[in-house]
Amino acid sequence: MTDGLLTLDASGWCSEARRATCTNFDQRPEGTEVSLLIVHNISLPPGEFGGDHIEDLFANRLDCDAHPYFDQLRGLRVSSHFLIRRDGSVVQFVSTDARAWHAGVSHFNGRERCNDFSIGIELEGSDSINFCDAQYANLARLTHALIAHYPISAARGHEHVALGRKTDPGPHFDWSRFRGELAALQTSDRNPLAECQQKLSFPA
Repeated sequence: MTDGLLTLDASGWCSEARRATCTNFDQRPEGTEVSLLIVHNISLPPGEFGGDHIEDLFANRLDCDAHPYFDQLRGLRVSSHFLIRRDGSVVQFVSTDARAWHAGVSHFNGRERCNDFSIGIELEGSDSINFCDAQYANLARLTHALIAHYPISAARGHEHVALGRKTDPGPHFDWSRFRGELAALQTSDRNPLAECQQKLSFPA
């Protein structure tokens, strides 16, 4: 899935992504515009990749007896709009028109409850390892599709909207690379939707 552009349909679903079961979402407050992209990392158990544990967590079916770390996740109800696996494959859990439960207690530019106005993208990874080429490629492609549909003006990490509480995507996420790959797509894309795209602000 690292060739060509990704697309978003009128219902907020990425046509090229695989849909996964998730009921952990609700409606955004009426009249709220999506203006923020939040990048996360996730691995279950921490530092281990592959398998179904992430999808099981978002589907409320994680076997919390399967690993000692999972005990602290009992009863947790969370989700994200997207997950980008280590091989670049994209999984979508929640329509981007709906509110996913990914940011928790958070604030950005004087506004609280970032879930209300943001889209969450989880990268399969951790704070202690580099992300993969395919992940950067499809993160840029996905962002390219999202900013053609929503007035997104900023991209931040979970660490930036939940200061002192969260650390992801962490020191191994290359914001300059993300920004550069997105800019290259915007330059090369001749799709009329590109005229609607917003320039994003990134962490300093």
